[in-house]
Amino acid sequence: MAMQMAETTNPQASSKAGVFAKRTGSTLFLWALVSGVFISFNSWAYLGLIGLLAMIAAVEYFTIAGKAGLACFPRFGIALALAYFLTLAVFLSAGNMPPPEIDAFFVALATTGAFTLQLRHPIRGTQPLVAVATHVLGFIYIPVLFSFAARIIFMVPGGLETAGAVTKPGAFLLLWLVAVTKFTDMGAYITGSLIGKHKMIPHVSPGKTWEGIAGGIAFAQLGACGLYALFTDQLSFLQSYGHVVTLGFILATLAVIGDLAESIVKRSLDAKDSGNMLPGIGGALDLIDSICFTAPALFFYLKWILLPAA
Repeated sequence: MAMQMAETTNPQASSKAGVFAKRTGSTLFLWALVSGVFISFNSWAYLGLIGLLAMIAAVEYFTIAGKAGLACFPRFGIALALAYFLTLAVFLSAGNMPPPEIDAFFVALATTGAFTLQLRHPIRGTQPLVAVATHVLGFIYIPVLFSFAARIIFMVPGGLETAGAVTKPGAFLLLWLVAVTKFTDMGAYITGSLIGKHKMIPHVSPGKTWEGIAGGIAFAQLGACGLYALFTDQLSFLQSYGHVVTLGFILATLAVIGDLAESIVKRSLDAKDSGNMLPGIGGALDLIDSICFTAPALFFYLKWILLPAA
């Protein structure tokens, strides 16, 4: 009897170990790539990596939407995302922060363009509105929200002084954002896997537990305060541990919400992963889903609270 139980449990343990190994390998590869871009301090390397991830994620979004039977104008959406990121890159690499009108223009273009393309098709119930809404959501959710990761690099004092270069404060601020966000994901995954018992939102994400969320927040604070202690000079723009702890809690909370937001998208479209670019992790959207929510929060915290006090 004991031998039979061991035979039935070993495959599951082996499967979990395999997933963990793949996820670890993908994570190490990503950190190696990010580290290479980080030490280059070249604006186009940073903008290229951020833009590439956004474009792949946009392709994944429109692909899984199409597989689910939603007409959402994928070619127009992908072309618009590319034009948007190229426009931002031109401004930022030249040492200029893009004006807010750029975002408004592209959102207006996404909306009017989707309605214009819908004119070619007959009206069948709510299908036209769903098509337009799916298209506009895809543009705002991925290219617009993720673009704040690029803006953060250049918004700190000194970040726009040298065209074509990234200053240390801007580079370390982006590294800090990614680390806090990913520490949240990692902490939630490890803690939930080890001691998770109480389901958080099983109708959205069956694997999420309250223990995992608590672990994610704890890991986020560890990453936030640890990096601030190690690189106090480079991250001096964060000013104090009070701001670091506050931001750590805000970013951890939004990282969880960002992960759950993608779960809503995938479950609605009956997709297990957004893609298969990274074994054990999934696609680009699986990688940046949390950053799409944490990057805007850090940007506006810097703009409205830390910049005026600097």
